[in-house]
Amino acid sequence: MWHADNMSEPASYERRVFKNTSVYHYMKIYLILDSEDKMLNAAHFKQMIIAALRDLYGEIGAAFPFDVLKFEEDTLTAVLRVYNSGLVKLWSALTLLGSYHSEPCAVRVAQVSPFLLALSGNSRELELD
Repeated sequence: MWHADNMSEPASYERRVFKNTSVYHYMKIYLILDSEDKMLNAAHFKQMIIAALRDLYGEIGAAFPFDVLKFEEDTLTAVLRVYNSGLVKLWSALTLLGSYHSEPCAVRVAQVSPFLLALSGNSRELELD
């Protein structure tokens, strides 16, 4: 039962902000090649990204670490790990990548998260029965 004395107490709200303590960001990306006969392994893929960084930022600007945690040769899908400080540089270099061995290509960034577990599923690709 509602009482009038409840009206005298104003509602109180507490805002909580949690800082992200992760030093990394993870990216799930797809490489789209114009030619389907090109074979690419994880080492070639990483060299392609390093070349894209070097083209955009030069030797010094591209000298930050990132890792290819997973690369699937059949789908040209990769999961990258990068320090938060290098995320924007890596993302911009991937976005502007336009060729691989003189063949047109593109990179599609599918997901980005400070949590690796978040990349294990994608609600946009979820198929419900």
